[in-house]
Amino acid sequence: MSAEESSIPKPPTANVFSMFGAKKEKKEEPKEEVEDKKADDDEAAAEEEADVHFEPLVQLEKVDVKTNEEDEEVLYKVRAKLFRFHGDTNEWKERGTGDVKFLKHKQSGKVRIVMRRDKTLKICANHLISGEYELKPNIGSDRSWVYTVTADISEGEPEAQTLAIRFGNKENADLFKKHFDEAKNANKKD
Repeated sequence: MSAEESSIPKPPTANVFSMFGAKKEKKEEPKEEVEDKKADDDEAAAEEEADVHFEPLVQLEKVDVKTNEEDEEVLYKVRAKLFRFHGDTNEWKERGTGDVKFLKHKQSGKVRIVMRRDKTLKICANHLISGEYELKPNIGSDRSWVYTVTADISEGEPEAQTLAIRFGNKENADLFKKHFDEAKNANKKD
């Protein structure tokens, strides 16, 4: 090797580039070794998986939960989103999304609306349907209705509220109106 050849820089190796985030070149292993490794891994995993059973520390008793809907029959049930109008801020706020049900009491024959939120099952609407209630179409939507109730007791105390209810499609909104009108007529008779 001459002096001139030793002064010429050598090209960098892959190790230099890996310091700066470059991908390392994969070395190919013979296929037989790879298959042997997979078989060994499967055997090791089978050995590690043991059939373990733990007894609970506390035994829980089954509790009957009362929904206060036991004496009522469901006339109609549909999924919807409920909104409440707040007069002090002049804005609509979402009350919840879930199933709204028309429930008819077996003894009195009165029909009420009950709506529970998904997952938490907290009541977001609970009121009798009075003969004076009127569904009005929501401006700009053919799948929602607005109405005012005099005594919604979803929060515990009866209070007057303006509610808007929106459905997934126009057919569900129309069916809701049909059942709402039938409930109004049924409650007027008494």
